[in-house]
Amino acid sequence: MREPVMEEPALPPATGEEEHLSLALANSAISMAGGHVVDLLAAPAQVNHWLTERGLAPVDAGMMEMCATQVRSLREQIRSLFASRAAGLPALPAAVTAINDAMTRVPTAPLLRWDDRTGPYRTTPHPTTAIVDHALATVAADAADLLTGPDAERLTACGSTPCNRYLLRHGRRHWCSTRCGDRARAARAYARRAQSGT
Repeated sequence: MREPVMEEPALPPATGEEEHLSLALANSAISMAGGHVVDLLAAPAQVNHWLTERGLAPVDAGMMEMCATQVRSLREQIRSLFASRAAGLPALPAAVTAINDAMTRVPTAPLLRWDDRTGPYRTTPHPTTAIVDHALATVAADAADLLTGPDAERLTACGSTPCNRYLLRHGRRHWCSTRCGDRARAARAYARRAQSGT
């Protein structure tokens, strides 16, 4: 069983995370050497911080465990879809349904409102109680865009064991970080030496 670790690893964002919120969410639980998992969303305060950093929630949202669980659940569904896409396998229907449910839970069109002093205007409702729904809808829409857009062909899993992060491949690079690339090269060199009996 993997032991969750709370501290944040010193890893740079994987290629594509800055353009795709869904990729950043998918990579918020990181498998480390020794069977440890660093979960950047382990506690409600961490979820609030993650959403705030990305402009998806106010600093004082007061995230509760139920909301944090929803965010972590969407993360697992997105990871499932990314794994299917990267491996060229069919997606789990439940993962597709979860993305669609998140996208359709909130209104996307600005609704008509009327102010007695200034007259009509349009705004997208964003009540405090729906902060998580709006954040999930935004991330789910990004995942759908990534999976159906031109970057989908570049989506891949990090090629260094035990890393479980995803990235948008750039050239021949199949690693999410220099650390993972160095580890993969060292493992290959060790395998060659072991095979040659040196």
